[in-house]
Amino acid sequence: MKSDSWTSAAPLRGLGGPLRSSEPVHAAPARSLAVVLLEEAADLLVVHLDFRAALETCERAWRSLASDAQAEEHAGTSLEVKCSLCVVGIQALAEMDRWQEVLSWVLQYYQVPEKLPPKVLELCILLYSKMQEPGAMLDVVSAWLKDPDNQSLPEYRALADLHLQRVLLPLGCLSEAEELVVGSMAFDEEQRLDTLQAIRTARQQQEHEHPGSEEAQKPNQADSFSHKFMSLLMLLRRLWDSAVSHVFSMPFKRSLLATLILCLLVVRFDPASPSSLPFLCKLAQIFHWIRDTVFSPLYRLPVQD
Repeated sequence: MKSDSWTSAAPLRGLGGPLRSSEPVHAAPARSLAVVLLEEAADLLVVHLDFRAALETCERAWRSLASDAQAEEHAGTSLEVKCSLCVVGIQALAEMDRWQEVLSWVLQYYQVPEKLPPKVLELCILLYSKMQEPGAMLDVVSAWLKDPDNQSLPEYRALADLHLQRVLLPLGCLSEAEELVVGSMAFDEEQRLDTLQAIRTARQQQEHEHPGSEEAQKPNQADSFSHKFMSLLMLLRRLWDSAVSHVFSMPFKRSLLATLILCLLVVRFDPASPSSLPFLCKLAQIFHWIRDTVFSPLYRLPVQD
């Protein structure tokens, strides 16, 4: 960013300039230390390209303003000097590739976003947008735009449009963008219609790039449920196989007794009822058939003498 020259000594105009020869010579008012340091910082930045020294000089000027007893008498000049110090400091930090510190460095002097000068806020938006980090400015600019005192400033419309184009739309904050356009008086009717159309186009593009996210999520949930159901069936099958093998390994009478107990617990079977007699006979026949089949001569191992 060293080739950029968006910071210059232009903010210093009006703080004391050379007199023309035709003007009468008057005693020049004593300049404050902050103004002197501001000119020094601008010279270090633009002429000497000593960015670290320029930043340190800006911080000295800020400390001078904080302790200047005459600052209240020249409130307008003090605000202009503060804004110019921020401009020089932002440029110095950007040139040193410390642009991430710009927002925190500025807010340490203005305390809250609502008090940022429009020029400083504009430079921060442009810087973070250029560095592909517009999200850092989202809350700051939103707070500044919602402040009633800022809404009467002539720069309000330009900053609202800049926030829309450089922060909200690139971040995909379409609802916030629509709310800003509809609820703000910064946009005229033509701008409002054009911007709403751009928001609708961006929303359609966003839906086209991420189609049916909910529909894509439903098959995943179905697959997960199916996997869990199959795991449960496999577990039940293993338990059933284990129970069957355990029952067949028991003697016949114990097997019959275990089956009866199971019927009593699960089916609520009453063995004392006369209607249960055919079922008991059939069950006994099945167990006899199972026993004869398992222990028939065909399945017996040959016994060696």
